[in-house]
Amino acid sequence: MSTVTNATESCTIHPSAIVSPLARLGNHCYIGPYSIVGAEVELGDGVRLEAHCVIDGRTSIGEGTHVFPFVSIGLESQDLKYKGEPSETRVGKRNRIREFVTIHRGTAGGGMLTQTGDDCLIMAQAHIAHDCIIGNGVIMANGATLAGHVLIEDLANIGAYSGVHQFCRVGREAYVGGYSVVVKDALPYALTVGNHASCYGLNKVGLKRRGYSTEEIDTLHHAFHLLLTAKLNTSQALERIRAEIQGSPQVDELVRFIESSERGVIK
Repeated sequence: MSTVTNATESCTIHPSAIVSPLARLGNHCYIGPYSIVGAEVELGDGVRLEAHCVIDGRTSIGEGTHVFPFVSIGLESQDLKYKGEPSETRVGKRNRIREFVTIHRGTAGGGMLTQTGDDCLIMAQAHIAHDCIIGNGVIMANGATLAGHVLIEDLANIGAYSGVHQFCRVGREAYVGGYSVVVKDALPYALTVGNHASCYGLNKVGLKRRGYSTEEIDTLHHAFHLLLTAKLNTSQALERIRAEIQGSPQVDELVRFIESSERGVIK
């Protein structure tokens, strides 16, 4: 990575933008009108910041990410316990971050890092608070909100204007419906909706769209039947799942997720 002074030949920086000479820019970046890039920021190749973006703090943005107007990334946490510690924000590759999104840096109380994976779509007005970790291919719809210390696993989908409580997890390929309030862990591969949210079983439509076979879907459906509708408590359901289903990576992931839950899972 070269400094701004050496990168301007391959980068397009609008005259009204304010870019620290200490910022590190990759090749072929675009920085639009009135955007601000701080001294500790690192932009990968081909990052595009549209007008009025603010990128500050110890922040890195991966190559090919497109940031739309009025986004702020890497600013101080809203956590009152934050005391200016040199925490970080990392945004992965090829993300699309739409208008008015806010992504705040981490804190000492949460690992000092807020991070998104690659190939995510973060729609307008969504908020990712301090110390959240977002996997790859995650979609957050308009106005979706993550409180601090939330973990979103790969390919999950958070519906519009939904809120996820502090320290909760949303499992792999989970679908959280719009306007939901998630106060426990949302199961992987499941459809979770409501205020407060309930689990409505396997997200069959989503799995079919992602190319899962009929056998894989039927196996997961059986596991969800044991977990949700067979009149078993969680421990009994897990015992039955282990006894009746072997060799399914998806069911193994479901069991792992439940067994590692600290807040409990949504059923």
